[in-house]
Formats: sequence, C-alpha cells, structure tokens
Amino acid sequence: MHRIIRAGELEPSPGGTITFEGEPYGSGVSFFLVNNRPGAGPDLHRHPYAETWIVRSGRGRFTADGEEIEAGPGDIVVVGPETPHLFKNVGDERLDVVCIHASPRMIQEDLAGS
Repeated sequence: MHRIIRAGELEPSPGGTITFEGEPYGSGVSFFLVNNRPGAGPDLHRHPYAETWIVRSGRGRFTADGEEIEAGPGDIVVVGPETPHLFKNVGDERLDVVCIHASPRMIQEDLAGS
C-alpha cells in the first residue's frame, strides 16, 4: 500500500501549520509542518509518546521539563513521553519546524492552565 499526499491537499491553519495524522494513511507517525511568525508557538502541553523537532529555518526556544534550549537550522530536539514542553519563535523571521509525533494520531494534554 502507498499513498502520495500532494502539496495543497492538507489545508494549513490560519497560523500556517499543516497537520498530518498518520492513522488514516496506515502510518505509525503523525507530524506538524510548522511555519510560525515571530513570537508564535504552542503553549505548555504534553503527549503520551515522544516528540521530535527538526528546525529547518528560523530560531526557536524549546522548553522541556522546565529547561530552555535555543535551536536553529539543522538542529534536532527530542522530548520523551509525558514531558511538559512548548516552543516559541524567538527570531525575526518565520520558524519552519517539523514536529514528529511517535503516534499514528495526535494525543495532547494542554497544561497552560495548570
């Protein structure tokens, strides 16, 4: 079985992020293709599986379990299951990040109000 998802088939959010959930396509992974403006990014949350970020362009500040790490083009950041995390675009240009979820569907618990 195979499937090609052509550019434009997955509609970006108003903020520019494309979401791919693997389950309908028989894939064991899901991901976000993030294209955030300066200052933007998700608030504190966690997943029951690991998440891996690949920074393609821009600069991001990643906070995982209270520790802040700045990452730029070519850097890879990984957080384990159940680790509270967030990231924000800290640069002057858009932040292009691939956020890989080790799950066929996205499962997220928002912690911003906690």
